Amino acid sequence: MKKLIYAMTIPLLWACQPQEQKAANLTYPESNKVDTTDIYFGTEVPDPYRWLEDDNSEETANWVKAQNEVTDSYLNNIDFRDKVKARLTALEDYEKVSAPFKRGDYYYFYKNDGLQNQSVLYRVKNFDDEPEVFLDPNTFSEDGTTALGGLSFSNDYKYTAYNISEGGSDWRTAYIMDTETKELLDDEVKWIKFSGMSWYKDGFYYQLFDEPKEGDELSAANQYGKVYYHKVGSDQSADELVYSNPDNAENRFGAGVSDDERFLFIYSYVGTSGNELYVKDLSNPNSDFIPIITGFDNDHYIVDNDGDDLIIHTNLDAPNNRIVRVSYQNPTPENWEDMIAETENVMSASTAGGNIFTSYLIDAKTAIRQYDYQGNLIRDVELPGIGTAGGFGGAQEDEELFYTFTSFTTPSSVYRYNIASGESDLHSRPELDFDPEVYETKQIFYTSKDGTEVPMFIVHKKGIELNGKNPTWLYSYGGFNISLQPSFSTSRLVWLENGGVFAMPNIRGGGEYGEEWHKAGTKLQKVNVFEDFIAAGEYLINEGYTSSEYLALQGGSNGGLLVGATINMRPDLAKVAFPMVGVMDMLRYQNFTIGRAWSADYGTSEDSEEMFKYLYSYSPVHNIDPDATYPAVMVTTADHDDRVVPAHSFKYAATLQEKNPNNPNPLLIRIETKAGHGAGMSTEKRIELYSDMYSYAWYNMGVIPEIAKKDM
Repeated sequence: MKKLIYAMTIPLLWACQPQEQKAANLTYPESNKVDTTDIYFGTEVPDPYRWLEDDNSEETANWVKAQNEVTDSYLNNIDFRDKVKARLTALEDYEKVSAPFKRGDYYYFYKNDGLQNQSVLYRVKNFDDEPEVFLDPNTFSEDGTTALGGLSFSNDYKYTAYNISEGGSDWRTAYIMDTETKELLDDEVKWIKFSGMSWYKDGFYYQLFDEPKEGDELSAANQYGKVYYHKVGSDQSADELVYSNPDNAENRFGAGVSDDERFLFIYSYVGTSGNELYVKDLSNPNSDFIPIITGFDNDHYIVDNDGDDLIIHTNLDAPNNRIVRVSYQNPTPENWEDMIAETENVMSASTAGGNIFTSYLIDAKTAIRQYDYQGNLIRDVELPGIGTAGGFGGAQEDEELFYTFTSFTTPSSVYRYNIASGESDLHSRPELDFDPEVYETKQIFYTSKDGTEVPMFIVHKKGIELNGKNPTWLYSYGGFNISLQPSFSTSRLVWLENGGVFAMPNIRGGGEYGEEWHKAGTKLQKVNVFEDFIAAGEYLINEGYTSSEYLALQGGSNGGLLVGATINMRPDLAKVAFPMVGVMDMLRYQNFTIGRAWSADYGTSEDSEEMFKYLYSYSPVHNIDPDATYPAVMVTTADHDDRVVPAHSFKYAATLQEKNPNNPNPLLIRIETKAGHGAGMSTEKRIELYSDMYSYAWYNMGVIPEIAKKDM
């Protein structure tokens, strides 16, 4: 590889200059280009920044340092940035308490006093008692960047297994402690990824990937997943291999044990949707795994078992999902009997107290129904309002459960639900400096390019003037069957209380309207997702909420791809864009970590010439227009992101800067350290991130937020 040469960072002196001149003073770090070309079905595709895929090289480290210096210098010149951070910090500083869950004699719940980097797990025997600290993730590292990744109690509650994530990585290391004494045992189980810990007797099942080579931990492809069983008190080297598929490198697995420890279920995946399902009778040591359903065209999971009968949630022959019952002796689909039929709304299910609770999405809002194990409707659960409810799950012996309810303007509150009577009582509600009556939320439906009606939530202060000048934050995702629902965000309050509008469209590719809605935004229909997002922005502009000069776009991961593709297609749509931890190289994404699993949504450049050409036509890094005027872009990524490796963002930012060096708006990249794809991010780092994003947006819109005017 050629030696790389970097330009010196020139001091940035624009604090008092007109906005249109701010980017003109930027000198971006020089990004060396190499002669790398791939050939796809006869088409040559240059990849001049391939060297940035090496996250261990000194050249990449120097490039990252130089880019961060430019970005930090730019952000440091925003006069009101510290005030934005102070307000975000003040709003975040309130007590947050999760819904309790009961394990044995104790109720457990997470609580954050306000600005703790990680929430602490407490327990009580009675809610009148003084809470006891059970596990404090803030003690895992001095800087708060090591997070609790998962927690699982043995079925007799004697042991607690928990795993940790360091610096935001998807890799997990599991530890075991005595539940009663909180004494940590010697067990250490490493290289767990995308896996729970499912207990059976005095051990648990988990998914293991082979230990990567030193230096490749955050980028090497994760292949040949295997299910192992770890017995308490043993060394990991003695763990028993339970299930694998050595003939398919892309196979990944999940393992689940029925509450009565009768059955072990294996979920087999090759993508992010669709799975096979197998069952083994653990009461018979000589039993084999029996296939319940094979093939990866549909999604299925076990709700529970009722003796020999298995209760299965599936979208086979039911795009919006149904629940079926079948005997373990003959579990294949031709023997399935409908227990709770499909409806016009997407349904998921959980159990508690010998009942099944089904959750329905009705235009992205929650409705809950309670059924018995024969599929008879007991009641429609009355919720506190229109919003998002979650947590209707528990043990068979439970007489009550705790659920959360939230909306865009309702902080997450916890309710105690009596399973027999159906009555809900408020258990806890946070107190913070916020008046929900000042704001309003509406849901509208707009028309996308191909005539599809798409819902969108819009949140803002009551009485705003539709004059086209309201700073507006447009956020969406559009992929992997993931549904976006109303939820409360303290960081979003800073945007709203300063006169901003927040808009969230439920675009295709998500799961809000079932598998058909999801499929309509995948593979050769992926551009529908971008068109839906563009149409959302056009609606907000046409209705007078905002204009292109006051519109910011945000999306993360698959949503980062969404933003990157959108501004290539319509660079004139918005003033500011935040492609966060995005999938930006659609021709090579499958070569890193878990990337190949996304092919169910995207397809790959290797599949066919048609698929290659389609991906090439919208891949953000390959479609940057040197003649376009791009919005002010701030790409965000992190050094420990091993879900969407930072090389995507590195190559995209380098290409954007190279092809548009004189763009009137800045084209920056913000690279976080000791952080990953987002999960487990410390409170401090989250506050810093949103302080930078909001400040960057207002600054480039030429807007001084109200919070900055108070002391002027």
